[in-house]
Amino acid sequence: MKDSTVINQVLILFLIIGVGYYGRKRNIINGEINKGLNKILLELTLPMMIVSSFDYTFSSEIMINIVKIFIYSLVIHIFLIIISILPYIKFDKDKRDILRFITIFSNCGFMGYPVLGSIYGKIGILYASIFNIPSNIFMWSFGVMLFSKNKKSKGLKNILLNPGILAVFIGVFLFIFSIKLPKPIYSTLKSVGDVTTPLSMIIIGAMIGDISFKKVFKEISIYYASFIRLVLVPLTIYFILNMLDVDFMVRNVVVIVEAMPAAALSAIFAQAYNKKPEFASQTVFITTLLSVITIPAVLKLLG
Repeated sequence: MKDSTVINQVLILFLIIGVGYYGRKRNIINGEINKGLNKILLELTLPMMIVSSFDYTFSSEIMINIVKIFIYSLVIHIFLIIISILPYIKFDKDKRDILRFITIFSNCGFMGYPVLGSIYGKIGILYASIFNIPSNIFMWSFGVMLFSKNKKSKGLKNILLNPGILAVFIGVFLFIFSIKLPKPIYSTLKSVGDVTTPLSMIIIGAMIGDISFKKVFKEISIYYASFIRLVLVPLTIYFILNMLDVDFMVRNVVVIVEAMPAAALSAIFAQAYNKKPEFASQTVFITTLLSVITIPAVLKLLG
């Protein structure tokens, strides 16, 4: 895909974020509506998009890439969990925990899928959904522990019953056994799944609409964490995968997912556990805003 086409696709996504922002500022989308949209995305449109992306006849090449991406994701998340305390060791605990969370977990579900879908089509979404399995497991276990005072995480059963994870398992099953869904079912899944990209951008825009601009640009720590999240992490992974001579497509998917801004769940968890929710929302806003510059730069690097 030409550079101009990629930039145009990413620009469209950010313009849709602007639509969500406008909707929130005009109170067309209030807090309750945005929560409802969030639920629709996580439990309906996103799972359907994932299942429809697995509509491939079994291929050993794709299967090998699936296994590789799963392993890379597992290793990357374990490494980031271990190392992420070091850059923020001098910050107070609440800030440190939030900044660790956004360093470990990128916004794959809300932004990674749309960006990869725009660039690579359904194969990009398929690979990203595999990468997201370890991410979801760690997010709902270690991630919850960072925010929860009692250090209790969701059980593995609850994590695996997440609609997004279930959709991946269903998709992998269909792919391995080359099961083709009846056309009306596939068309329904694809039509509803196609709503995910604009809906996710609108939700992010509405979340940004709640941010106080007077306070947001004063938090120097967020810019420091943004550099780590948007530049240092993806570049480090890029150079390591290049040294390992990893397949072009696998490398690009992994790097692009890790180049995404802070996971939107950081703000949701912070609110749920009353742990600096405004600061967490600001990290989502700033990293998303800066990613307008960094994502095209990373895509340019990947060629």
